[in-house]
Amino acid sequence: MYNPTAQTYNESNAPTRRPDIKRKLVVVGDGGCGKTCLLTVYAENRFPEEYVPTVFENLITMIPSPNDPTKIIELALWDTAGQEDFDRLRPLSYNDTDVILIVFACNHRPSLLNVQDKWFPEMAHFCESVPILLICTKTDLRSDPQTQSLMAAQGTKPITSIEGEKVSKEIGAKRYLECSAKEGWGVKEVFDNAIKESLKKGGRGKGRGKKCVVL
Repeated sequence: MYNPTAQTYNESNAPTRRPDIKRKLVVVGDGGCGKTCLLTVYAENRFPEEYVPTVFENLITMIPSPNDPTKIIELALWDTAGQEDFDRLRPLSYNDTDVILIVFACNHRPSLLNVQDKWFPEMAHFCESVPILLICTKTDLRSDPQTQSLMAAQGTKPITSIEGEKVSKEIGAKRYLECSAKEGWGVKEVFDNAIKESLKKGGRGKGRGKKCVVL
C-alpha cells in the first residue's frame, strides 16, 4: 500500500544521472502530527513504528517529473520540529524553500487551530509567496473506535474534510489533501501535487520564481 516510486527511482537512477531540476520541500506542523511518518513513507517506503521527536532532518530523493517523466527532479525533503523549544531555530531550515506542507492530524484539534494561529503566520512571515499545501494526516483514525471513544470523552470528534477545506481556503493554500501514512493512502498524491506547485516557479538555475529567504 506504500508508494515505492520515490525510493525505486532513486536507487535505479541517482548514481548514473544528474538531476535536471532541484526542489526543496519543507514540512511544518505541531509535534506528533505525522510529519516524519509522511516523509519516511514517501521517501523510504517504510512506516516508523516508534515516535522520536524530530529536531531537524532532511532526505533527498530522485523522482521523475510529473510534468515530463524524461526529466529527473532532485527533491530535498526537510522535516522540522514542531515543539515551541525550536521556534527560534526552525526558520534556519526555510532558506531556498520551493513549496511548503503545513500538516495537522485529524485526531488532534489543536493541531488544526495552530495552522491558523502559528504555522500559517510563520510561513507568511518567513516564506512569503512560497506555495503552501494544507495536509490532513492520520485519516485512518477517523473510523478507529478507540480514537472516537477517546475524543468523545473529551467532548470532541475527529476533524472532518469539510473543516480542513474551510481552513485551507482561509489561509489561501494551493491545495487541501488528506492522507494516511500508516496505510499508505494519499501519500503519493500529496507529493505529486506539491512538486507540481513548485514547478510553476521555474527550475533552479533556469530562472526561479519567488523563494523563501531568511535573513
